[in-house]
Parts: sequence; C-alpha cells; structure tokens
Amino acid sequence: MKNTKEYLIPFIGLKLGKHHFEYQISNAFFEIFDYTEYQDSNIKVNVVLEKKSTLLELSFKHKGVVNVPCDLTSEDFDLPIKGAMKLIVRFGEEFNNENEALLILPHGEFEIDIVQYIYEMIVLSVPLKRVHPGIKDGSLKTEALTKLNELTVKEIKEENTEEENIDPRWDKLKQLLTDK
Repeated sequence: MKNTKEYLIPFIGLKLGKHHFEYQISNAFFEIFDYTEYQDSNIKVNVVLEKKSTLLELSFKHKGVVNVPCDLTSEDFDLPIKGAMKLIVRFGEEFNNENEALLILPHGEFEIDIVQYIYEMIVLSVPLKRVHPGIKDGSLKTEALTKLNELTVKEIKEENTEEENIDPRWDKLKQLLTDK
C-alpha cells in the first residue's frame, strides 16, 4: 500500500473533546487501493473525533460525486453519493478490528489510521446498479440510442385478409366440434 500519512490522526496530543478533520478525495486516493472503478471522483469527507478519557468516537460523513459508467448504456455520468459511519476506538491488550463499528488498539498506540474506513465507507455508498438519470426521465441522447431509433420498424401492418381467405375445409372441421 502506498503512503497514507495524511490519514493518520495522532490522538495522543489532543485535548478531551471534539476535533474536526476534513479530507478532499479524488482518484489518487483510490489508486492507493488499486481501485479503478471510477473514472473521476470528487468527494469531501468530514471526520469528527471525540476524545474521551477511556475511548475515542469517530464520526465519518462524506458527500460528493463519482463518475461511473451506466450499467444499461455504458455511458459515463456523475453519480452523487453521500453517507455516514461511526467508529468507536477502545484500548486493550492487542489490536482487533473484527467488528466494523469497534476498533481495539493496544495501550501504547498514539495514532489511528483511518484510510481503510474512508475507503470502505465511500465504496459501499455507491449503489450496485448504476443507472444514468437520463434513462429514468427519457432525456438521454446517445449514439447507440439514435441508431436503434433509426433501425426500429416504423409501422407494423396487420393483415386482416387472413380471416377472409380461410380454407373452407377448416369450416367443416369446426362444425364437427360444435355438432356434439
């Protein structure tokens, strides 16, 4: 993993109370994780660390846009995302991050790395099915859609002449069904 020093929060020198941290996330952030799902991203992350005497409470909030391809048309569009997450940090004998809402750090630790939590919060806030908003309201104009509209059948002619030219032998067979 690449250098993530800017996402380390040294809590040992902070006073008791709330402390605010702000991060601007772009595609360079996702390159740390070799995650190339987004063409572009512009996300603002706010972290509030509340230091108490025996534990730390972290509140994460993010809001922004990611540029993703539409699952139906493969057209790129800006998808607005937002989300929030809470994390409680306690101190214990050994490191334990098995619980997603609770992190246990060894007693001698003096800083917390929040890069993984920011990454997971953003990636999980993007919906699994990404549909261009132009599809929902019918305003999407693409090359593929215009070509499909050119190639559609303009008018379907229904021939009613089939009923008029029925073979008389079928009439005789139909009478057998009704003569019972």
